[in-house]
Amino acid sequence: MRQVVQNYKSGELTLLDVPVPACKPGGVLVRTAFSLISTGTELMKVSEAGKSLVGKAKARPDQVAKVMQSVATNGLAATYRKVTSKLDSYTPLGYSLCGVVEEVGAGIDDVAVGELVACAGNEHALHAELNWVPKNLYSRVPDGVDPRHAAFATVGSIAMQGVRRGAPQLGDVALVIGLGLIGQLVVQLLVASGVRVVGVDPDPGRCELAERLGALVCAHPDSGVVDAAVGEITGGHGVDQVFLAAGGGSNGPVELAAKLARDRGTVVDIGKCSLNLPWNAYYEKELDVRFSRSYGPGRYDPSYELEGRDYPIGYVRWTERRNLECFLDLAARGRVDVEPLISHVADFADAADTYQSLNAGELKAVAVLFRYPDTETDPDPVVLTVPVPATGSRPGGTRWRHRVGPVRIGFVGAGNYASSMLLPHLVAREDVQLRHVVTTSALSGANARRKFDFAAASTDLADVLENDDIDAVFVVTRHSTHAELTARALRAGKAVFVEKPLALSEDELRVVLDAIAESGNDRLQVGFNRRFAPLLRQAKHEFGHRVGPASVRYLVNAGTLDHSSWYNQADREGTRFAGEGGHFVDTVSWLLGADPTSVYAAATAGQDDLQIMLGYPDGSTATITYATTGAPGFPKETLDLVADRKVLRLDDFLRASVFARKRWATPRLPRGRDKGQRAELAAFLDAVANGTPMPVPVDSLVATTLATLAVRTSLTTGAPVRLALPSAAPVPNGAPR
Repeated sequence: MRQVVQNYKSGELTLLDVPVPACKPGGVLVRTAFSLISTGTELMKVSEAGKSLVGKAKARPDQVAKVMQSVATNGLAATYRKVTSKLDSYTPLGYSLCGVVEEVGAGIDDVAVGELVACAGNEHALHAELNWVPKNLYSRVPDGVDPRHAAFATVGSIAMQGVRRGAPQLGDVALVIGLGLIGQLVVQLLVASGVRVVGVDPDPGRCELAERLGALVCAHPDSGVVDAAVGEITGGHGVDQVFLAAGGGSNGPVELAAKLARDRGTVVDIGKCSLNLPWNAYYEKELDVRFSRSYGPGRYDPSYELEGRDYPIGYVRWTERRNLECFLDLAARGRVDVEPLISHVADFADAADTYQSLNAGELKAVAVLFRYPDTETDPDPVVLTVPVPATGSRPGGTRWRHRVGPVRIGFVGAGNYASSMLLPHLVAREDVQLRHVVTTSALSGANARRKFDFAAASTDLADVLENDDIDAVFVVTRHSTHAELTARALRAGKAVFVEKPLALSEDELRVVLDAIAESGNDRLQVGFNRRFAPLLRQAKHEFGHRVGPASVRYLVNAGTLDHSSWYNQADREGTRFAGEGGHFVDTVSWLLGADPTSVYAAATAGQDDLQIMLGYPDGSTATITYATTGAPGFPKETLDLVADRKVLRLDDFLRASVFARKRWATPRLPRGRDKGQRAELAAFLDAVANGTPMPVPVDSLVATTLATLAVRTSLTTGAPVRLALPSAAPVPNGAPR
């Protein structure tokens, strides 16, 4: 494998081929996806390496003292050999990365192979393709967090530990001196804590960035702007805390801290700047000077870092690892945003040139990431599969008899979608009885009962699942509950209509399949309604039989979400695409008459816009563009299918056309947008009433769900994902497509 190393004697910096580290007990082997250059600490090392021996000595007086002690103990000649040997060795760089667990060592049970983790440590989170990382120096990355953002977790923990040492309180005013990478993160963490922040930096670009990230005022230290702002904001008292995030040999930061701090204020040193404290200024205000030691408690303690011995939370609330976890949680919830800090993403192969450009000042950057190759060093494909439940082979399906009388329905959930897109189609049907609605809020249940004439309403799920007078259950709740509620309803012997998604993870999907296997009840439909849209079905009919492989392009102009939408709760409810993407995968699969066999996904910065490529058994391909940054006035969904010298075009379920030897098109004036909910419900109710197969085979529902989940896996690994379906046997309720 390759690793970034530097010769401290000559200053040479290169990518070196080194052996792959072993996966030792008590840790995991991680394949790096992104690693972060610390533009402060690392560039200081790079700069020092280029100095003469005298320059190196001036830069590291602490090491000079050690050398002099060695001369006194071992003699000049022996010390010279020892020092030159050490200087002439390669040393590693890097300490903050995100990657995928490739192997798990003995004694590790909190992560599994294939999971994304953030890693810390200047001996374990190096700029290298593979790293062995001990237990207390990694943390699993929450779902929905961009791997590039997770690579900031270590420097985020450094900033967080500095903020904790300052002990700010709600409503405090803080001054951050130095708005580099650490300073920018300190600003965001303070703002998230309810602190009013003022910043100082000689770079106007960094001042502007800090203001965009929440600081009230930021300016050059000599401009007088900050002095005036502090006086106005604090009523002349001075700031409660000063955070020193600056480097260099100037004594200006500590002098400015004394000038602008309030009486008995706190000064926290996070960076590495000169600390020649002006005694009178600090004495007269009785300033409390504190140091922040790296990522937090546990740092430099071998028993914690190497042996995995955690500190009891009752005695040490925030350790290195708990700081990592906390920062990742803040990133997942959008409380810190590192995307604006990313100035440049370089290929790992260009590491040496990138360092040289940074050191020479040619590349101006707050944060720089290395992007690592994914498939060059790991040719084995990623496979996503849900194995057959251990209870045995798939059941033959429940024997359903023809029902005499209306289908009796219970609803779990009655939110906006249920009330606007499903229940209006059901309430007018004579072959349906709306028997019971269950909601978490008693008032919403009462409203649903009044609007749609349910026979009863309650907040107890048992009123639906244990009710023998109910034939079918509709699960229309938040995404995180779908799999569990579906499994419970199947085990209760009900036919189930669940809104998408069926599951948010492979484990949740197994829960549903286990319920089918154990109960013998496979009467399941997921709300993939677009395949039932009359306009699209007519267009598919006009296109006719397909002979050769097809190419499909599906543009989804999804738009932005309101900040208050629960769809933003990615850590709990899954990503936006995980919730909605099954619609588009299912539509394409229905058009092509097959289930996807591979998925590859790529994303723009911040994963706002996605490109998903699906592969199919006959060589057909489909590209789904899921965009949130498009124009609001552009149609939401446009689709093109190309095959056999023919083209099918769908324009947002309003117009459709087929270009072939004989052209077909819908009227210029659309009849209205119908995305298939009415026809979908009719097909489901017919299957329930007559005991016929469900409208969509279970294997197809599983394949669509797996493909949707594979998008996250592909984004994480940067590699295509091969899909392996749970069974090649015929589906018990198998209906023709």
